[in-house]
Amino acid sequence: MPGVTDCAVFGIPDDEFGESVCAIIQPAPEHDLDAAAVQTFLRDRIAGYKVPRSVYFKDELPREDSGKIFKRRLREPFWEKAGRNI
Repeated sequence: MPGVTDCAVFGIPDDEFGESVCAIIQPAPEHDLDAAAVQTFLRDRIAGYKVPRSVYFKDELPREDSGKIFKRRLREPFWEKAGRNI
């Protein structure tokens, strides 16, 4: 999607389905994105069940020494109160 520098997508706890899809996006500088625009863009390109129900934005995504996105750090806050790990 134009305006997206990088993103991470993973499951978070959901009362209705057990888990739901969440995306954390690093927007490109000088781009103003919102969750609704991202979801609309994705609905035209992927199956509806794959479209993230939750979309969050961070200026920078955490990375491992190898340069890969450190998804565990992004997931932890969502799963702390779930009483289980994924």
